[in-house]
Amino acid sequence: MALFKGAGVALVTPLKENLEVNYDKLAELLEDQIKNQTDSIIITGTTGEASTLTEEEHLEVIRAAVSIVNKRIPVIAGTGSNCTRTAIDLSKKAQEVGADGLLVVTPYYNKATQKGLINHYTSIAASVDLPIILYNVPGRTGCKIAADTAAALVRDVENIVGMKDAVGDISYTLRLMEQTQGEIELYSGEDGQVIPLLACGGIGVISVLSNVAPRFMHDMVMNYLNGNQQEALKMQWKAIPMVDALFSEVNPIPAKAALNLMGWEVGSLRAPLGDMEPENQQKLAKAMKDFGIL
Repeated sequence: MALFKGAGVALVTPLKENLEVNYDKLAELLEDQIKNQTDSIIITGTTGEASTLTEEEHLEVIRAAVSIVNKRIPVIAGTGSNCTRTAIDLSKKAQEVGADGLLVVTPYYNKATQKGLINHYTSIAASVDLPIILYNVPGRTGCKIAADTAAALVRDVENIVGMKDAVGDISYTLRLMEQTQGEIELYSGEDGQVIPLLACGGIGVISVLSNVAPRFMHDMVMNYLNGNQQEALKMQWKAIPMVDALFSEVNPIPAKAALNLMGWEVGSLRAPLGDMEPENQQKLAKAMKDFGIL
């Protein structure tokens, strides 16, 4: 059974003015996501600024999300690292605090070979009992999981069950589905390509846009999965200008700016990321108004 079907939110990590994690605000965000039918919470991923959380904060944010959500929907914890030992340690601790699944990004910067990726993911999977979603985002990591590598991992490792596909290449997605004969839980990692990926056999999205439009993203995916494909396609078309605005600067800079424009007060970002350029924020505000969320 799939970890989830539909739209999971790649949630921001709200920060106080002093840049400490704002756990009260995190609770508010989680409750709003659940109220608006988000299908899963993906915590401490790219959008959650995991790269600038300490290991202690990383684990505490996961623990807090698990406690607040309290099994109402799945909580999937980002536990990837470019060090296999670190990824194993984070994954074990995420399991201990009650995460329902793991999202594990490819090692970044050190550029593992395909054999290295198989060893990396196999070692992590052997250390936990949780289902694992591979996170393939070569534009950020400089490291791509080849389709046949992903197929081997899904075939040979029982708890490696899915992939967040942020490659941005439908030909790759089709090769992946052919190599796995569709036996992979495939999630779009690109908000602008959700419907094309669902048409390839995907079952959902891990979404940045869901931070500000959770019900819309849930409805779009469910329309497609329930057979109302034309309505889903119209919703995808409508979302494109909003997606463009949300990625006009590196994620999660615009996502946090959008939430702050909506009055959520999720704070700024930890260096080296910073606040959105005023010109881009004006474009974001216009896109949000046109989309109907501001």
